Amino acid sequence: MTNNLPVSTDSSDELRARAVALVDSDVIGLVQSAKSENTLKAYKKAMQDFITWGQVRSVTTLPAEPETVAAYMTARMKDGTKAASLSVFLSAIRHYHKARGFISPSESDGVQNVMRGIRRTIGTAPTRKQPATAERLAAMLAHMGHDMAGKRDRALILLGMAGAMRRSELVGLNVEDLAETINGLDVTIRKSKTDQEGQGHLVAIPHGESLKPVNAVREWLNVSGITSGPLFRPINKGGRVSKERLTDRSVANIVKTYAAKAGLTVADFSGHSLRAGFVTSAADRGADINRIMDQTRHTDPRTVRSYIRRAERYKDHAGAGFL
Repeated sequence: MTNNLPVSTDSSDELRARAVALVDSDVIGLVQSAKSENTLKAYKKAMQDFITWGQVRSVTTLPAEPETVAAYMTARMKDGTKAASLSVFLSAIRHYHKARGFISPSESDGVQNVMRGIRRTIGTAPTRKQPATAERLAAMLAHMGHDMAGKRDRALILLGMAGAMRRSELVGLNVEDLAETINGLDVTIRKSKTDQEGQGHLVAIPHGESLKPVNAVREWLNVSGITSGPLFRPINKGGRVSKERLTDRSVANIVKTYAAKAGLTVADFSGHSLRAGFVTSAADRGADINRIMDQTRHTDPRTVRSYIRRAERYKDHAGAGFL
């Protein structure tokens, strides 16, 4: 397979515009597919990159030859792209080809052999983010102010952790999705990564004795005056609450901000740290895996067990009696 491909003289802006137009024409017809919105966004971005790469070299990318896909994946590996991202790129190429009725070049023996070689070369171990455990959250909370932004961030972080929520689930909540009960707060997640048909999940948030997530949400609603619509919103410098909702990127930024203030390594934390923090804290306290899955909405126990093994790696250690 060759990498000696001709180079286009078009400007990068022209190439980018053409790539967006090509991909958008397909995305419009795929919005109602079984793929989640975030997955479609990731596929769209990946396919735009592939198309732009191909235009620079004057090669066809839809449909693409296996040699073209193999050369692209090799080039992105050399650029420093991780194995997990390369898998997304390959899935995107497969997705768009099948959507247009083309045979996917990503399934050819040549491409699969190249991918096996890439995985052996750069490895496939994921870079795990640190869980925002109950103890770490307590350290973060100590640095939150009592102003509007502080109360919002406290409510967002505690509700996200207590509900083991994904970023998209957390920012997608509306006030109408909350219902206080004697025992705590019922939160309805109307659509999520594992519930694309929108059947909904009811998540129980207890009052709690230490972190008190329900109280934090109540205080945020009281001070913000929000009675309907998006639960978590941007706040401008003057303390005015927007009518829009926060983005999922905002969740990661907020978590990182307080991780830094608590003296933790910022790069080790992300929006997913809240979800991982619930599983880790629950497992560390001996919670049953089935009860953990009730809260996290995981469908595969193997995923949860990976968190539990990490949390309990020193518990009853085989070398405890002689090391």
